[in-house]
Amino acid sequence: MKVNRIYLDNAATTPLDPEVISEMVNVMTNYYGNPSAIHAQGREVRTLVEKARKTVAGLLNATPAEVFFTSGGTEADNTAIRCGIAAFNIRHAITSKIEHHAVEHTLDMLLKQGVIDKLSFVNIDAKGNVDYDHLEQLLKENGRSFVSLMHANNELGTLTDIERVGEICEQYDAIYHCDTVQTMGHYQHDVRKLKAHFIVCSAHKLHGPKGVGFLFVNHNVKIAPMIYGGAQERNMRGGTENVYGIIGLSKALEMAYAEMESHQNHIQGLKDYLKNRLSTEIADISFNGETDADKSLYTVLNVSFPAMDMSDMLLFNLDINGISASGGSACSSGSNIGSHVLTGIHADPNRPSVRFSFSKYNTKEELDIVVDKVKQIVSQNVTA
Repeated sequence: MKVNRIYLDNAATTPLDPEVISEMVNVMTNYYGNPSAIHAQGREVRTLVEKARKTVAGLLNATPAEVFFTSGGTEADNTAIRCGIAAFNIRHAITSKIEHHAVEHTLDMLLKQGVIDKLSFVNIDAKGNVDYDHLEQLLKENGRSFVSLMHANNELGTLTDIERVGEICEQYDAIYHCDTVQTMGHYQHDVRKLKAHFIVCSAHKLHGPKGVGFLFVNHNVKIAPMIYGGAQERNMRGGTENVYGIIGLSKALEMAYAEMESHQNHIQGLKDYLKNRLSTEIADISFNGETDADKSLYTVLNVSFPAMDMSDMLLFNLDINGISASGGSACSSGSNIGSHVLTGIHADPNRPSVRFSFSKYNTKEELDIVVDKVKQIVSQNVTA
């Protein structure tokens, strides 16, 4: 018998929306031409791809020529960072110690290869907030730089004021890349106001398919491709387009924008409800990152639990109780592979943390079950 599970790991991936599936199945069933072909079947598929591009661009207040479809957020981040730094021969980059690995590992690689001479880390506080004064200081001291700072941290949910970052970068002629994977489709992004040169999307974070995303490249920036092999994406990304994925992405983003306000209200209500119930029901609970609505991504709540016997089994215990979530702890030593984000904000390595992340499909009734299960697990394992 299949056990009914409660899925609270939507920051990792979201369920496909049935309307997105329907749109994709229609294309899979009825449109099979290669969009690069000049015959009728190819042209009709090319029309679908360009219609999807126009839809995405319209939602971002961009032009279609600024939107390039990719295999997801990691490829988009890599392209922005590697090709952006190369295009302007930039030798200094600025990031934070709590960025996604798609950013962190790419910049580390460029430093090791000598592509950049220096990698600076902007100060962040104990909740993951960027020190904007320190960012400005780094830009003053190091000349033209490449800045990569995310919109919302994928583990903590803490939001960065990306319009403010964009204004600071503009003042010092810096190239600004913003990882918007966690916030695309959850907040409106007007690229004419953001002053970011690059932002990114991964469709599976907003009820779209896996394996597809896009990179926005501001029309003032000209970069070379990262992937060669064909003239696709206006010579910017070789390889036959993932047509079904692109159609699914476009549909998912269109739906996300249309339903954004109602989803925000519903999901923020779930987050506040779980936060309040956990605070009331379990002693010594705290929260990693910002949790106020105006400072935190409404889909993410990172809970810091008291020290436990076998704290590394907390997620396993949740899993066997039918609750899907994610998390970990701060790294306590060089040999301990924990969360680099929790380490970056100097979280207590003895306290296990769980990231609960919500979607439009979750309910308060589910959260009541979660609280009951968590109480049971904690009471059995908390260190005396």
